[in-house]
Amino acid sequence: MANRDLLDEQREETRLIIEELLDDGSDPDALYTIEHHFSAENFDTLEKVAVDAFKMGYEVTDAEELEVEEGKLLMCCDAISEVALNAELIDEQVEQLIELVARHNVNYDGWGTYFEDPDGEDGEEGEDNDFYDEDDDGKRH
Repeated sequence: MANRDLLDEQREETRLIIEELLDDGSDPDALYTIEHHFSAENFDTLEKVAVDAFKMGYEVTDAEELEVEEGKLLMCCDAISEVALNAELIDEQVEQLIELVARHNVNYDGWGTYFEDPDGEDGEEGEDNDFYDEDDDGKRH
C-alpha cells in the first residue's frame, strides 16, 4: 500500500489546485490534461515506471534531465491523462501512480494541469495561435 502521509498530502494538494483553477475562472466542465510528474536518479529506473504507466493507459513523455541542488541531475518524465476536474478521479490516479513509483523506488512529484478558458473557441488545427499565448505567464496549477 502507498505511503498514507503522501496520499493525504496529495489529496489536500488536489483540492487546492482544483479550487485555485475554479477561483481563477477555469471551465468546470472541460476535460483537463493531467500531468503526473516522476523523477529518478537514473534513466533505467525511470524507464521501468514509464513503461508500466504506459501499460496502464497513460501517455508518457520522453525523459528529460533536470539539474537540482548542487548540480545533481535527475531524470524526469510525466504520465498524462485527460479527465474531468474531479478530485475523486484524480485521487484514484494519484494513488495508482504512487503505488507504481513505490515499487520502483522513483519519486512522485505531484501533478499539474492548465487553465481551461470557458469562453475559448476551438481554432482550426495548424493555426499558429494554437501553440502561443501572449498572455501566458508560465504559471501552472
